[in-house]
Amino acid sequence: MQTIADRLINTRQHIQKATVSAKRPEHSVQLLAVSKTKPVSDIQLAYEAGQRLFGENYIQEGVSKIQSLNSLTDIEWHMIGPIQSNKTKIVAEHFDWVQSVDRLKIARRLNDQRPADMPPLNVCIQLNIDEEDSKSGIKPEELPALVQEIVTMPRLVLRGLMAIPANNVTPAAQQETLATLQALYNDLASQFDSVDTLSVGMSNDMQAAIHYGSTMVRIGTAIFGARQ
Repeated sequence: MQTIADRLINTRQHIQKATVSAKRPEHSVQLLAVSKTKPVSDIQLAYEAGQRLFGENYIQEGVSKIQSLNSLTDIEWHMIGPIQSNKTKIVAEHFDWVQSVDRLKIARRLNDQRPADMPPLNVCIQLNIDEEDSKSGIKPEELPALVQEIVTMPRLVLRGLMAIPANNVTPAAQQETLATLQALYNDLASQFDSVDTLSVGMSNDMQAAIHYGSTMVRIGTAIFGARQ
């Protein structure tokens, strides 16, 4: 039976293989271990195996884990799930990154509620790149206006874009979506020095995402096993 450490090794090997295949530099793709619904003990095992970036979808669960593991000061905690406006304060006070900024109100509240004694909050704008009703995120045409607001906020640092492309689509449709995302990201990175992150790719589309410039893949089940 594979351990979490074994699965991490396998996942990193898959990332490295895809990176080489895409003719990209070594270590140009980061692994975000998605630990939602998994116990603190699993995160500790992943940490002991060298993992430092962890993503949480649920705010209260994430904050509880952050508080339980606050002695591990080099963990980087990413909020990757939807955020209601009445939960921005607790997110701003605990997470290092928010990848799921999808409207101006949330950005403003995160900026205003980020404690002065913490570094500015790293944020990605979530794009609903395939305009699916079931997913959060803004439409691509709404991106410039939100960007212009966020870059004026002193307690936020715009790091890039996050997206969850449609699943179960044809290879051609997948490639079109990822190429569009890559172009939007490249344009943004050319305008702002702080932009260095394209967070796209999960277990089912990781290789394609890396081919189209992803700098961070979000992997859960392949590391921690199926969710309960």
